[in-house]
Amino acid sequence: MFTTLLIANRGEIACRVAATARRLGIKTIAVYSDADAESKHVAACDVAVRLGPASASESYLKADDILRVALEQGAQAIHPGYGFLSENEAFAEACTKAGICFVGPPASAIAAMGSKSAAKTLMQKAGVPLVPGYHGDEQAPDFLRQQADAMGYPVLIKASAGGGGKGMRVVTASKDFIAALTSCKREASASFGDDKVLIERYLQKPRHIEIQVFSDTHNQHVYLFERDCSVQRRHQKVIEEAPAPGMTDARRQAMGEAAIAAARAVNYVGAGTVEFIAEPDGKFYFMEMNTRLQVEHPVTEMITGLDLVEWQLRVASGERLPKTQQELQRCGHAIEARIYAENADKDFLPSIGRLMHLEFPTHDAFVNADVRVDGGVRAGDTISPYYDPMIAKLIVRGADREQARARMLRALAATQIVGVHTNVAFLSRLMGDEAFAQADLDTGLIERRRETLLPAPTPASRESLLLAAAAVLEQERETGTQDPWAERNGWRVDGKYARTLSFQDAESTQDVVVEIVERQLTLAVATHRATVEVVSQAAGNPYAQRVTLLMGNGQLAGTVVRQGTRIDVFVMGKCETLFLKDALASAGQAEADHAGSLTAPMPGKIIAIEVQAGDKVKRGQALLVMEAMKMEHTIVAGVDGIVENIHFGVGEQVAEGAVLISLEQ
Repeated sequence: MFTTLLIANRGEIACRVAATARRLGIKTIAVYSDADAESKHVAACDVAVRLGPASASESYLKADDILRVALEQGAQAIHPGYGFLSENEAFAEACTKAGICFVGPPASAIAAMGSKSAAKTLMQKAGVPLVPGYHGDEQAPDFLRQQADAMGYPVLIKASAGGGGKGMRVVTASKDFIAALTSCKREASASFGDDKVLIERYLQKPRHIEIQVFSDTHNQHVYLFERDCSVQRRHQKVIEEAPAPGMTDARRQAMGEAAIAAARAVNYVGAGTVEFIAEPDGKFYFMEMNTRLQVEHPVTEMITGLDLVEWQLRVASGERLPKTQQELQRCGHAIEARIYAENADKDFLPSIGRLMHLEFPTHDAFVNADVRVDGGVRAGDTISPYYDPMIAKLIVRGADREQARARMLRALAATQIVGVHTNVAFLSRLMGDEAFAQADLDTGLIERRRETLLPAPTPASRESLLLAAAAVLEQERETGTQDPWAERNGWRVDGKYARTLSFQDAESTQDVVVEIVERQLTLAVATHRATVEVVSQAAGNPYAQRVTLLMGNGQLAGTVVRQGTRIDVFVMGKCETLFLKDALASAGQAEADHAGSLTAPMPGKIIAIEVQAGDKVKRGQALLVMEAMKMEHTIVAGVDGIVENIHFGVGEQVAEGAVLISLEQ
């Protein structure tokens, strides 16, 4: 086993690798960009070395610089994590030539599986079943459309060198093919430096099932069972679980043997994932092989009790696989939820900002826990536009799927994040959804359950209003002065005090009437009145407080996070956001924008403009395309009108909130 390891990645995977390395007595070296100088993964390692500016192309993707740091620091091995250089054959080859162990497969295996088209040809020869489609080198748009027309719609356009849902579009009609192809190629080129695509028949109600494989340098191969990754949005995984619901032993063995055949075909070494698409009748087809550890590897660890990172390090150092296929056992059911900084109500648009408040359920940080959190951020960190917006992974295990689902619901209810939009509430609805509970899974689940999973906003609850009002009163009491005439804590000469606090939620304004008579506090929301005693204590940061309202024989407790007029209330397993209205403070405040302006939803780069000044446009028409957080975001007209002005050009960087296009209605 080597003694010094450089981790060529960031975020939760860098923290995860560092934890295992520390347990094995291996010294770790972190690399970081300017955006990550104070990050959790830097603190987790023994040594940290700056790579460059925040952009990944100037830091985490600079293979030569990473290799130089490894040599200067005396690293014997480099763990690439996932993403960035983890599937870069040139980097793996350069490590080998420099005498440094690349913790992953040989460059030849990465190359063989790096092109989806070439990989499918190879798998066909190995006898692994394939989805019908076109995987050739001819890339002329009209030719590709002809292939799609002959195949029949719907079809899936997929970046040949891609992954993570990038460079992927479902096309349902021939007339939409060229536009979707253009977008796919552009996104693929930006993400992978290769705009080649393949076309496949888009299967109806398919499940996404993957097999975890492991191989060593002694030609031993095993599969560590399967994961179901069917629940996706924008072709990106949201929920993963192991084992796959409804999987029979015979089908598991067939898929496992097919995955090992794929690994053998490329002389694989290390951790890899063979991904299959499965139809309701049980037929399954090879999609791709990810030549690295996967984001969702913890669910496999939870049901096997194994540390897959430790396996990686042992195999990379030349040891044999720790277990044979016959020795591998499964225990229980595990579910992983990816917690993203994104706004589910706005088509999962990524969100950026500072994490003002961050709290997770009580958990164990390692593989044998019933509740585990893998995260790469801390309270006070910033979710930036430069990297993937995942905040953490929440993983639970139960004796069976129903117990695991119940534990996930409780764990999500205990997760508190303020500072960015998150998908926590969406994940809770997903866990409680009837289709998910009954394991009626397929890659279109979120879309077909959209009305249930993405409901219209509702007014804030009475519980949130009471806690918010109590928190405001407590904060005013704590910041009061010794002058009784200046205090805002309810003191009056005649012992009576009345006041109305107005809160704005997503739907309306609601009032809480505050009355204090002889120092006894009463709060009223609509027709509900309660005499309460407020107990408040700090909740770990300057913005948060834990508030308990004692009401007769009962009580109401929650966490309240306040930033200026914004108040986030965590109560009864959910979070509601309110804004304290102050008539004097808001009087005369101008509207920041108008209906004819289209603003940038986040920082990013303009990569395409579809209109010109003077063009007439219809509501919903695409006007321009931005690239941010590794994804394309299309800006559409909100009203019918005429393009009055285009404020930026292709290639320009824009700030969040910048006016991109002005429309004359």
